[in-house]
Amino acid sequence: MKKVITYGTFDLFHEGHYNILKRAKEYGDYLIVGVTGENYDAQRGKLSVHDSLSKRIENVRKTGFADLIIVEEYIGQKIYDIIKYGIDVLVVGSDWRGKFDHLSEYCEVKYLERTKNISSTQIRNIEMKIYRFGIVTDDLWDNKVIEETKTIHGLRMESVFASDMKLANQFAKKFKVPNTFTSYDKFLESIDILYIKTSLQTRVDYIEKALIQGKHVISSIPPSLKKEKIQYLRELSKHHHAFLLNNIPMLYLNSFSQLVWMARSNMIGNVLSIRCSISKNHFTKQSDKDLYEVAYYPICTIFKIMGTNYKECTCKYIRNKNNIVYMILSIVFENSIALVELGENVNITEGITITGTMGKIYILDKWWNLSYFKMKRQGEEDFRRFSFHFEGNGFRYILQFILQNLRNSTIPSSRISEDEMLTMINICKKIKMEEKKIKKQEGGL
Repeated sequence: MKKVITYGTFDLFHEGHYNILKRAKEYGDYLIVGVTGENYDAQRGKLSVHDSLSKRIENVRKTGFADLIIVEEYIGQKIYDIIKYGIDVLVVGSDWRGKFDHLSEYCEVKYLERTKNISSTQIRNIEMKIYRFGIVTDDLWDNKVIEETKTIHGLRMESVFASDMKLANQFAKKFKVPNTFTSYDKFLESIDILYIKTSLQTRVDYIEKALIQGKHVISSIPPSLKKEKIQYLRELSKHHHAFLLNNIPMLYLNSFSQLVWMARSNMIGNVLSIRCSISKNHFTKQSDKDLYEVAYYPICTIFKIMGTNYKECTCKYIRNKNNIVYMILSIVFENSIALVELGENVNITEGITITGTMGKIYILDKWWNLSYFKMKRQGEEDFRRFSFHFEGNGFRYILQFILQNLRNSTIPSSRISEDEMLTMINICKKIKMEEKKIKKQEGGL
């Protein structure tokens, strides 16, 4: 029996997919079809896949050509599949010509011409709604957000708003944004999704007006330091069926979900401590970014793993005349403790160490991007290593989350609960008060 295998995403199933499956079947007696998994698509930067994995598999099954359907989950799986299933012929589209020649030592490789004038990308361009994106700013810094929007199919950079016309025009010219506004109402009419990155003092008003008009908001963190304002904005989000998300990309990474699950599922026993270190110097373009805003990242990580029911929180803040800032934040839980080390213009070894009764988890360097971590359990000689795909600065994963939910008509939600948000704000206020006290003592240095 001659076995044939082919692979594809098979998104928005169309005539071209049908034709390549039909022709692949003709090359043998038994056809195996590999459909790309959602994590694998994300790893390859394919963030605009419309159909779910189950729907794509079902569409392939309905053709009647596939004798077996498998899921392609990682780079290099093709060799494993060819050997495992005893494949005689690998069939791929002609747009991949030459890319799989190295597999000819395992089986015959056939490149088939694609059906002309049809592709999933073309269908997306015609059928999918294009969402308009805008930025609300009070400076000339964009956090590479505009580059991130270019990676998401179905999203178009549309407008920038600044209360100062000169600034708005400079921003638009610098980043090639089509439209500028100093009228916030007119700006909101021009967009569907917006990123608000203004000072804390103006942030709430901009968020409120956008949510009332049903716009989907990504906000710099935190949206506010006032409990009643946070609760009000979250209620507005629910009432107007609009997303209100914090710009914390790690919350939207599969790697972060896996980290939290591993830490909380007893894989390293009961968690005894978490130590997070982070430098403000990674955020130097945000010259006005306060220390508590940077601290938001480790605090969020701690509460996701340990919960919010802490017993005590203390903050030690040091600042000298050479503009060196160093802070240790201690959060004590009933049976564990978390330490946050944060600095500016001082050498800090960044990372996270999670210590449990039966092992440890380590994350190095820019841990908030979480492309890699390792775990070692008691009695094991070697580390278990976990690698994940991460591109850009992570903002694209927030955008992907919004668009996927909008296309699936999912009720807007956030990756941070109200309890987590309010508890984080309490600690951020403590840091801000400590910072303010030290500055006052040192004459505003």
